[in-house]
Amino acid sequence: MLDGKRRLGDVDPQGLSAVLDGRLGWDGRKMLDRLAPEYFTTPMGTQAAIDYDAPGGPEVEIRVQALFGLREHPCIGPDRLPLRLSLTSPAGRPIQTTADLPGFWAGSWADVAKEMRGRYPRHPWPDNPAEASATLRTKRASRPANNAAKS
Repeated sequence: MLDGKRRLGDVDPQGLSAVLDGRLGWDGRKMLDRLAPEYFTTPMGTQAAIDYDAPGGPEVEIRVQALFGLREHPCIGPDRLPLRLSLTSPAGRPIQTTADLPGFWAGSWADVAKEMRGRYPRHPWPDNPAEASATLRTKRASRPANNAAKS
């Protein structure tokens, strides 16, 4: 695997990953997944990749609406290291980065929501996002369908 390789960039990442997985074994891989997971699971059940190479520590880029309903800041590992959350708009544009989601909800969220309501009026921007349901849909798409049949 390393024959003729002089730089780390020359090593095939998939091959290296397979070798490391083989060395860890099943129990070691499970422990690694528990201590340093690849993904953060949102309140909706979707997964967002964790970037361990980010300058400020482990970071997740995620739409802010996917975190509605989350009252505690997400942490990883036995030491409960907080994930940095790079919050984005429905268009994927950066809104804010935080390592204190409850503080964000209680603090600057009101100003952010006001701006987002102006830019993205079709999306929900609740006054209390910690109590709202996570969604990536517009307000119209989130409404229940009118099942009343008309004759």
